[in-house]
Amino acid sequence: MEISNSLEGLKSLLGVSAPAPAAAEAKGQAASGSALNTDRATLSNAASEVAQSASEDGVRSEKVTSIQAALAAGTYNVPASAVACKVVDAMLGGSQ
Repeated sequence: MEISNSLEGLKSLLGVSAPAPAAAEAKGQAASGSALNTDRATLSNAASEVAQSASEDGVRSEKVTSIQAALAAGTYNVPASAVACKVVDAMLGGSQ
């Protein structure tokens, strides 16, 4: 078994590729100029899959909207017993 302790190993595990040369040039310009124009984000394959699955028909948008509203209002409450049951089920390998 080989254990790698490097940034390149982590990048390959997460499926992240090296930045394009244009990004490296932009990074150099950020040091001498404004950093606001050079900010960038790159999504991994896993994040793209999650975003795609969220946009499919399986998402109950009205339920998501109501939970978001309750979270914003500070009124969303989950009973501790329900959380404990899910934790124990997950630890025992039970269904989700």
